[in-house]
Amino acid sequence: MASSSCTWSGVIPAVTTQFTTDLSVDLDATQRVQDALIRDGVHGLIAIGTVGENNSLDADEKLAVVSAAVETAAGRVPVIAGVSELTTARAVAFARAAERAGASGLMVLPAMVYVPSEAELLAHFRTVALSTSLPVMLYNNPPAYRVSVTMSTLAGLADVANVVAIKESAPDPRRFTDLHNAFGDRYALFAGLDDVALEGLLLGARGWVTGLTNAFPQESLALWEALQRGDLPRALAIYRWFMPLLHLDADHDLVQSIKLAEMIMGRGSERVRMPRMPLAGARRAQVTQMVETAAATRPTLVAAAA
Repeated sequence: MASSSCTWSGVIPAVTTQFTTDLSVDLDATQRVQDALIRDGVHGLIAIGTVGENNSLDADEKLAVVSAAVETAAGRVPVIAGVSELTTARAVAFARAAERAGASGLMVLPAMVYVPSEAELLAHFRTVALSTSLPVMLYNNPPAYRVSVTMSTLAGLADVANVVAIKESAPDPRRFTDLHNAFGDRYALFAGLDDVALEGLLLGARGWVTGLTNAFPQESLALWEALQRGDLPRALAIYRWFMPLLHLDADHDLVQSIKLAEMIMGRGSERVRMPRMPLAGARRAQVTQMVETAAATRPTLVAAAA
């Protein structure tokens, strides 16, 4: 099997989309969030992924956010556009539009709402990938999208040269070893669920597509850098500190939680579009306390003081 030609690696946040008080897309604020993460040192951006509220945006808004990210990145890091549509035809149209807008690659999700058969999922991914020259990362997230990207689906895509990577968000870290054993280096693996990120990175993932990095980029990068230099005790210390927040990425209200954390840390607004609503009541108090506790005990600050 041919090796993956993927050039992406490292910490790649799925960036939030910012809204004004009337819930129109705030491109200026979105670009400030994007630029701040790049200046913090992240290795790429996912625009309009799940955390970027892809399915709450109109087609022209999606393209505007991707174009804004390309403009903000200005070649400093790759910009990977989320492709999350109701139909394959719409996914093809958006993939082509994102390519024209200058995206570096695509993160392709199964078609939304409809739960496909394995043959339908394979056909969807193949059709979208073959419609563009951009490198494609497939997104496997069975709890969220009710379909699993199986080994046989991936085997059926092995001849599609621009399908280069898999964002693995199944909550079972054994998948990383199974994928490696089945495909070797054909597909670049990325940890996609924050609270199994360290396990994925230790088991062969070459990067981390992450949500909580929006609020705590320094710690996310410190975790990655500790692993790169073989400092597992340091990586474990950061991961154990981070874990209460990382669990938020596996909850259905992850977008609201991440945006609230981002706001508390002075990095963005918590505004979301319906049907999502900002956290309220006991859940809001719980997440706020978690973020404030994490901020007061940040391991990067402890290391700096030492």
